[in-house]
This record gives sequence, C-alpha cells and structure tokens, in this order.
Amino acid sequence: MDLDFGGVAHIPEVIAFARHDTFHPRFGWLKKGFDRAMRDERVFLAEDAPVRLGVGKNMVRSIRYWCSAFKILEDDRPTEFSKKLLGEKGWDSYLEDPASLWLLHWKFLEPPCLGTAWAFTFNQFRLAEFTQEDLFYQLCEYRDRIASNIADSSLQKDVSCLLRMYVEQPSKSWVSEDSLDCPFTELGLIHRAGDSRHYTFRIGYKPNLPESLIVYTCLCHANRVSQSARTISVANLLYDSLSPGLVLKLTESAICNAIEKVSRQFKQIGISDVAGKLQFFFEDEPEELADQILDEYYKTR
Repeated sequence: MDLDFGGVAHIPEVIAFARHDTFHPRFGWLKKGFDRAMRDERVFLAEDAPVRLGVGKNMVRSIRYWCSAFKILEDDRPTEFSKKLLGEKGWDSYLEDPASLWLLHWKFLEPPCLGTAWAFTFNQFRLAEFTQEDLFYQLCEYRDRIASNIADSSLQKDVSCLLRMYVEQPSKSWVSEDSLDCPFTELGLIHRAGDSRHYTFRIGYKPNLPESLIVYTCLCHANRVSQSARTISVANLLYDSLSPGLVLKLTESAICNAIEKVSRQFKQIGISDVAGKLQFFFEDEPEELADQILDEYYKTR
C-alpha cells in the first residue's frame, strides 16, 4: 500500500506495527544477527536459535525484526550495505562510531520502512513538545486512515518502544533488562522537556552527526526524488517526506554548513543561489557519490 507522508510523490511503504515483540534494539544485537546470518542464513528459523543467539525465543524474533528493519538482513540474508558496515573489514564492524548509528537510523526510515509508527513520528508528527499520550492519539488518527483494523495495543507498544529507543532513561539504583538504554539514545534526537512526561525533538546541529553523513543523506534523498536531476532545492532537503531535514531533524544552516564543508574535499558538490532559492548541486551520479563520501569518511575517522 502507498502511504502518504506528504512532500514528494507517494513512496511505497509497508504497514508494519508492533513487530519488535516489545524489545527496543539492544547493544550488540545487530552485529550478532549479522554475524550469525553470515554463517547460516537460516539461523533464525533453527530450533536451537535461542541457544545459538544466546537470548530468549521472543528476543530471537526481535533481533530478526530489527536486523530486517535496519536493512542489515533481507530475507534473512546479509545485505550489501550490512557487509560494508559490519563485515570483517567493514566501515565500523562493532558500531563504535556514533555516525554508524545515524546511518542506521537513516536506513531504518528509508523505504521500505518496517516501522510505520517511526515513519509517522519523524515525518508527520509536528508537536514541538509532546507527551506519550499525544503521540499515541495522533498515531491512532493516522492508523484510522490507513489500517483501521490495527489494535490500539499495537500502537501503544510502538510508541513505548520508540521513546525507549531514542530517549535516555533516568538512572535507577536497580537496572532491569527492559530499562537498559538503547544505543540510539546516543543520537539525542528526542529528549525530556522539563519533566518525566514531556518530550521534544532536538532540532538543528548535532555534535556527533558528521557533515559527511548529512551530505550522504542529501544525495540519497536527491536520488530518490529524481535519478536524472543533478540539483535539488535545500527546501526539499528540509521538508520533503523522508528528507534529511525531517529524519535527522536538521535546520537549513546545518545542511548548508555540512555541504559547504564536504565540498572542500569533494569539488563535485556545492550550494548555489538560483533566483533567491538555495540549490544543492552535484555533478556525479548521486548514489555513487554518496558511497564515495561515506567510504572516505570511514577511511579517515
């Protein structure tokens, strides 16, 4: 089904709610799922999968889901992207660089996104400050338009999982398995606003988000919009559905500064002013150029 997130023309999406078995992605899960699948593509279907993965049966399903959602696996097979990132000589085999978490966040939201609640939250949810209930109720309204048969309880699970995934949890004297922070809290995309009930997105410059990764996402988005064009307006990079501006919560200055900095090394890209409108231009094929910029970043980090 085509879900309308606004901005560019309808982007093919799947309707996917509550596939995570209530578990947010844990430290080490993606690497573990990748490594086991490299050895045996049927590991998640094996009777002894819990033993081989060292987790409970529900967590096996959750690891399988998250590996698919982050494009680490496709049909239980490691993807070319995951081999580049997590392979033995990959860019960042153990996800030690925060840039890799930003890259995975971007990949998760890229079509086909296997988390409809996440796609909605980062593309259509517009409240500057919100509670868990605010997000749930607006997600319910969206659900009613696209798949009214999905139970409220599924949406509640997604909202809870999403907030645990991105919001650093308050420190406790005791730690349960469910309260363990997710690696994606390091992104600082969502944080508490004044009390334990209210949240807000952190919009603008992110100290652990490299300029190279921002430009990579700009080129990916430009390629998604048009595979033949060699320019895209900065406004499109900010406000299109599934754009860097929305998915990474960036401002115009953050995007333009990143492009200008990366253009010092990659002369094929830059910013131009056309009739008072800022345009991002790139002289080479955007997908190939995006990979070159990402590869260079990891070589020099």
